Amino acid sequence: MPARLICAAVLLALLASACAPGRQDAASGESRAVPTGPKRITAAVSGEPPAMSYKLSPPGVAGVLALEKLVNVGLSIQDETNTYRPRLAEALPSVENGLWQLFPDGSMETTWRIVDGARWHDGTPLTADDLVFTVTVSRDPEIPALGDAGYAALGSVEKIDDRTVRAHWNRPYVNADRMFGGFALPLPKHLLETAYDENKASFTDQPYWTSGFVGNGPFRIEQWVPGSHLALRAFDGYALGRPRIDEIEVRFILDVNVMVSNVLSDELDITLGRNFGPQHAVLVRQQWRGGRVDVGRASSAVNIWPQFIDPNPAIVADLAFRRALYMALDRQTMAEVLEGGLAPVADSWLVPGLPEYRELEHYVVRYPYDPARAERDIEELGYSRGADGIFRDAGGQRLEVEMRTLTIPEINQSSMASVADAWQHVGVGVNQVVIPTQRAADLPYRATFPAFQLLRYPSDAFADLGALPSSAAGVPENGFRGANFSRYRNPDFDALIERANRTIPRRERLEIVGQIAQHMTERLTAMTLFYDPSLGFVRNRLQNVPRLGDDPPWNAEQWDLG
Repeated sequence: MPARLICAAVLLALLASACAPGRQDAASGESRAVPTGPKRITAAVSGEPPAMSYKLSPPGVAGVLALEKLVNVGLSIQDETNTYRPRLAEALPSVENGLWQLFPDGSMETTWRIVDGARWHDGTPLTADDLVFTVTVSRDPEIPALGDAGYAALGSVEKIDDRTVRAHWNRPYVNADRMFGGFALPLPKHLLETAYDENKASFTDQPYWTSGFVGNGPFRIEQWVPGSHLALRAFDGYALGRPRIDEIEVRFILDVNVMVSNVLSDELDITLGRNFGPQHAVLVRQQWRGGRVDVGRASSAVNIWPQFIDPNPAIVADLAFRRALYMALDRQTMAEVLEGGLAPVADSWLVPGLPEYRELEHYVVRYPYDPARAERDIEELGYSRGADGIFRDAGGQRLEVEMRTLTIPEINQSSMASVADAWQHVGVGVNQVVIPTQRAADLPYRATFPAFQLLRYPSDAFADLGALPSSAAGVPENGFRGANFSRYRNPDFDALIERANRTIPRRERLEIVGQIAQHMTERLTAMTLFYDPSLGFVRNRLQNVPRLGDDPPWNAEQWDLG
């Protein structure tokens, strides 16, 4: 076992004792005095969001989605159980309630009605005109950052009355009921229409997206201090009721150890987004009497993404090489040590615990840990060991690959180190590159990594296929945006995704998603390592907060102090 894993293994025993039944954190003895005056809490995220929009922020900036939901909730929202529920809509479209209609020719209609009293933070009513404007902007090819694969199935959206719109779909699309929450949060037409009409190229650079943001959620931005914090204040006109918390200070904290220190000293009431590793959970569980540690669902995984466009070295594009590298990884030990036993090995981009998982797992192609076979397979590709133990090609060139990862969450770097140890053991040199924080938003740099990129990323090929098709690959034509990090492009694979997106009956869709999982694992378009559940800390005095996980808290207006 590599030295890094041996050192980390000590945490496993600690975690077992920390997770064992025992004292209740609620019985901490912390003061329960009812606050007088404004109710204020302090939150923290790892880093500073470049925009108050998940879509305009690069992967790796923790907490952006949670912050966005605090200030701009949309018509629907996903809760901690992975279920979508209405927020600023009277109801989600469904076949049962008649708001989702399927027609014999394959077309569909979904109808949305905004709740009475919904308004923007400047007091302007949220109307059907805003929803029509949102779709117009979000599907505009000149603003690809706000786009979504779901729009390919959409025909048009029409205003029925001031609070009602009807979407006409040219063909079935399974996630049509998520349009104004899952992939198109409403935009205020009265504030953005002029900027859109006059200069689309600079539309996403408007101050609106940062300090000038105007949303419709339970909190509004009162102050944005770059490099320091956000000050949020309760929105008195929130349609679902004024929040019980009056003020939230959201600190931008880059150093995870500083954040943990803040938690232990009761300076933070809640953490937002993925910030911590298992070792931090152990430490906090042992030492913190003032709150709880939440372990979310294993809905994200640590993945190695191979480069499929002009990789360097070119052997990365060879499936036999990727298979050999995958079999060189002792993923079980990595999961036990690096995750402290919190999560299992991941064999595919499917989430365990969801009802569909058991029905789909037989499609997954699995690769056993077999370093001896990995070495033989690399030799069969024409390589031989050099004096330093690293393979060389016929021309004497070392077989070396570059692997990049982000600074946060911490699991990225520890995972990369373990992978590098394993690959070097079988004769493949690894140049480890930690992407500087200042380059995390450099999209061309991020997309054009030479060989491999290791990232923790949400994994749920059943629920959301938008990150998989060729159109989601980061290329110059779309400004290098997209969550298809491998930049894998295959027309047959795209056809499977298209079929899945337009197949509404569950049984038929399961069959297609299974074929998608099989395609991905056969070709190793993403080399999944292990699941990585979100960890969050909530202080005891902050009440009514659901269990934290990958999905941000959805009921912030109900949070309270006690």
